[in-house]
Amino acid sequence: MSSQDLHERSINTLRFLAADAVQKANSGHPGLPMGAAAMAYVLWTRHLRFDPNDPKWPGRDRFVLSAGHGSMLLYALLHVTGFALPMEELQRFRQWGSRTPGHPEHDLAPGVETTTGPLGQGFSNAVGMGIAAHHLAAVYNRPDFPLFDHHIYAIVSDGDLMEGVASESASLAGHLGLGRLICLYDDNHISIDGSTDLSFTEDRAARFRAYGWHVQTVPEGNDLEAVDRSLASAKADPRPSIIMVRTIIGYGLPTKQGTAAAHGEPPGEEELRRAKENLGWPLEPSFLVPDDVRANFEQAGQRGQEAHQGWNSRYSGYASRYPAEAQELQRRLSGALPDDIEAVLPSYPPDAKGKATRASSGEVLNALAARLTELFGGSADLTTSNQTQLKIGGTFSKENPSGRYLHFGVREHGMGSILSGLALHGGLIPYGGTFLVFSDYMRPAIRLASMMALRLVYVFSHDSIGLGEDGPTHQPIEQLAALRAIPGLTVIRPGDAAETAQAWLTALRWTPGPAAMALTRQAVPTLDRTKYASAEGLRRGAYVLADLGGTPEVILMASGSEVEIMVAAGEQLASEGIRVRLVSFPSWELFEAQPKAYRAEVLPDACRRRVAVEAGVGQGWERWLGEQGVFVGLDRFGASAPYKEIYRQLGLTPARVVEVVHGLVGEKVRG
Repeated sequence: MSSQDLHERSINTLRFLAADAVQKANSGHPGLPMGAAAMAYVLWTRHLRFDPNDPKWPGRDRFVLSAGHGSMLLYALLHVTGFALPMEELQRFRQWGSRTPGHPEHDLAPGVETTTGPLGQGFSNAVGMGIAAHHLAAVYNRPDFPLFDHHIYAIVSDGDLMEGVASESASLAGHLGLGRLICLYDDNHISIDGSTDLSFTEDRAARFRAYGWHVQTVPEGNDLEAVDRSLASAKADPRPSIIMVRTIIGYGLPTKQGTAAAHGEPPGEEELRRAKENLGWPLEPSFLVPDDVRANFEQAGQRGQEAHQGWNSRYSGYASRYPAEAQELQRRLSGALPDDIEAVLPSYPPDAKGKATRASSGEVLNALAARLTELFGGSADLTTSNQTQLKIGGTFSKENPSGRYLHFGVREHGMGSILSGLALHGGLIPYGGTFLVFSDYMRPAIRLASMMALRLVYVFSHDSIGLGEDGPTHQPIEQLAALRAIPGLTVIRPGDAAETAQAWLTALRWTPGPAAMALTRQAVPTLDRTKYASAEGLRRGAYVLADLGGTPEVILMASGSEVEIMVAAGEQLASEGIRVRLVSFPSWELFEAQPKAYRAEVLPDACRRRVAVEAGVGQGWERWLGEQGVFVGLDRFGASAPYKEIYRQLGLTPARVVEVVHGLVGEKVRG
């Protein structure tokens, strides 16, 4: 058998593993795997560096299937190259409990680097991975020890490039000169509605050249040598690369290839039978992997294992020559924080004037960054507003890849997805800042980061009507509720500087998923912790600040800047002889994670008269308020005025809280 014949049989194996799985599931997208199989074959057998026995080794190349609807292509590749993804899992494609869901999910199957499907997200994750690769290489590589010399590869689709998030990320990647990033564009001219001529006729090659990318074209997607040459050229170029590979969606399907019908529906038994006949593939059995084909693919895995062994040898030499750097790198890759991390937190004495929590956040961030070299982040063109600037390390750029601060530009959506890529790569704890209201631009990325349980921090300043004169377009009203609705995301809204320090520590230690911090623009008092409970209570999500007057008959709850309002109201009520419990409530998610006994201790069932104060919509507060509770907040958008006037006009004042409590207590007395 000629090598060319073996190549064709190997490619057809990928095609029909995918088509058989889609047909068996009666659901899925056969078109991309059948059309893109040839270029994926070249990438995985000649260029991609991976070890199926250790899918997480740091020196591996990363592969992102941004066009996640073609997931069976990835599953087929993982199976035939020797990853622990048995044939039974391919046969259970899209079924309950399988490791082969409809779109790839991070770590569900070994070798899946990121969760993809919402188009443009995987592309942008790959940009983040590219930034991480360049940064770690600049920090840790030494002339004789290139620990980080890997590449980030992605297969992207028309849909990926149509989505705005990809434009944001591609623009930044070109600006940064991310030469380790290489994208194979499955240029099949078909989307769900039909030909891309319906809506997507721009010159994509010119667009990416304008971004500063290295652009190549492969006119025939089944030309293995042309794909191979293009990949080699891309690796040699210092710019990010996109290879525009002209493919035929559903290649081999007799009536559906090249049409939208090949995109998102099973081929049908007759269509699949005729496709196998067209390409000279046995009709039976289904899910066929010939022995010589399996051996061919497994050679790629074996080459990766050899590369891994070489990397391990380099790392051993590196550790001997640079023990301090190796020890730090090992800690960073493991995700462990230094034992003394708490000692670097700044302390905040009582201060009636106080400061904005965004300002204290910036102080805490820089104190932590001096000890945590893995902290890496930036802002979407709001550095001074978010207070996210790092005073050490410099700015990450093409000229200074060792820098730790990244100017994302006005690209919130791209920033969110890039942060995920940074976290997925390993070795970094990323953070990114913008205004809380603009978290709406980031929501798809935040949702996926939460789904993947990534360790990263969103820094959202200007968290309420307290930003004042900029008005309702910039004043977040519903955003806290919207973020709290995302499973796996920990939202933290600290009430003063001391809580802000604890918020950062908790966010870095809380590893089951990302954290979103909501921070004030306006100054808030720093509480006297000799009078009120320690801010360490933040770690538990909600805690008793004080019981004023003994066993409480009313519980007041608040987060963030409204803690000040709650405290003032509580002291007024206590002076009237009403027994009040003050509860700082910075994080619902952290509180929900506490034992039931602790939650009952903070919010005892015996005290049903409860009032929550927050400068936003009340959605969700009913869980903590109960049937007799009252929410003091907002049911409308804000206004443009000095922030104190807005609070007064909209009824977010101690006097309003006192009035509400009088109503509750009075009703109880009359009852």
